Order: sequence, then C-alpha cells, then structure tokens
Amino acid sequence: MTNGLTIGQAAAFVGITIKTVRHYHRLGLVAEPDRDSSGYRRYGSADLLRLIQVRTLAGAGVPLAEISGLLGADPERFAAALDDVHRRLTERIEDLTARRDTLHRLEHSDRTLLPDRACAILDRLTQLGFSTDYMAVQREGLVLARALIPEIFDSFLTHLEHSLADPEFIALTKRSWDARSWDPDDPRIDGLASEVAANLLTNRALQTMPTGFQSQSDAAARYGLVNHHREDQGPSIARLNALVEANLRAAGIHIPHQ
Repeated sequence: MTNGLTIGQAAAFVGITIKTVRHYHRLGLVAEPDRDSSGYRRYGSADLLRLIQVRTLAGAGVPLAEISGLLGADPERFAAALDDVHRRLTERIEDLTARRDTLHRLEHSDRTLLPDRACAILDRLTQLGFSTDYMAVQREGLVLARALIPEIFDSFLTHLEHSLADPEFIALTKRSWDARSWDPDDPRIDGLASEVAANLLTNRALQTMPTGFQSQSDAAARYGLVNHHREDQGPSIARLNALVEANLRAAGIHIPHQ
C-alpha cells in the first residue's frame, strides 16, 4: 500500500484547491514532497500540517509574502506580527465600510453630492410640481455651484429658499422652463425676461454677490459655467437668461460677465 496522499487528496483534506497547493509550492511556503516509485508526489502529515498553517494564516488576511517568516518566528514576534495584521485588517474593514456606505448613499445621489440644505430645496421643488427634466437640471446646477463657486454657494441657497416661498417666482420659473419650446426670437421672451428680473429685484440684497468673489479673475468663468449650464440644449432659454442678466445689470446689480 502506498503511503501518503496525492495532491488532490491533500488539497481536499485541507480545504483548498490543487491550484492553491501548487501556488504555495511556487512561493516556497510549502516544500514539495518527494515522488514515490510511480512518480507521484505523496503528502504526509507534516506536509498537511504546513498546508493547514499556511491556509489559516492566508485566510486570516496575512499576506502570502509574510507567511513564511511568521511560521519560523518565535512566539513574541509571531504575536506582534499578528497584531500588525489585525491593525491592517481593521483599516481595510473601515475603508470597505465607508465604500459600502457611499454606495448606499449613491442610491440617493443627491445626499452624496449635496448638503442637506440643498437636498431640502430639491425636495421643495418636487413638492411644488416641477417637472423631472427641470429637477435634473437644477440638481446638476447645484452640484456645479457647490464645486465651482463655493464662496457664494450658501448665499445662492438662501436666494433659492427665499424665492421658493414666493408664488410669483414659482409661476415665472415654470413659465421660463416652458419657454424651452419657444423660438429664440419669440417676442414673449422679452416680456418674460422683464417680469423675471422685476421679481428678482424685489429683494436686491439677495442678488448681491460677495465682494471677494467679484474681484477674483476667474469669477466670471466659474459663474458662467453654473448659471448657463445646459443652455446649449435650449436656445430660447439662453436668450431668456441673457435678457434677465442684462435687465439686472441695467438696474445696478453686478453679475459676472464673460
């Protein structure tokens, strides 16, 4: 009777694959046993013990490159090494937990990209019956504003909070969104722009931008990217916005101009 186990039997007994056993051999973690008279390698109890030790350490998160040194370490060094592995695993767990939480929040992407105050504004817009398309553009605009013009983001939110309490502003905003379907030269755009500007001017303080922002050399470029977001997809909206800004500037409101 042939003594010892074949590689397949050894792998099965230890709970790993033949491929893994061979990988351990290549790394020098487990010495290859001698071949028998038939040319097969036979695994004895010492080989299985070593396979179990390597498998256990690898399963606990110890990098394979460190296992060989650990198996030959004295008890004190072994314990210290395991403490280090424990610390690294804890860090990985915390990192993975944070990533999982981020993925969870991505199910509600507003909460990931925007502060609660901005999310509350989006919720309010939904309650007021604004369309899905309008909400998408406003959501994108808020994300851009937070990233590109953080100096005035809070004041921008204050302006929106105040405006959404004004029924006239809400009605004008819905009419402005409906103007997407108008021809850019439609004369109604001029009248609508005048009404929107007049409504905004009822509270001039909310239209005033911080002096520090106005003085920055790239203020106009950053503001323009936010305020004119997606205008390329709606020529009539682009004209409406340009006329509103012109009316506000004529009334003495400083608006960055590219």
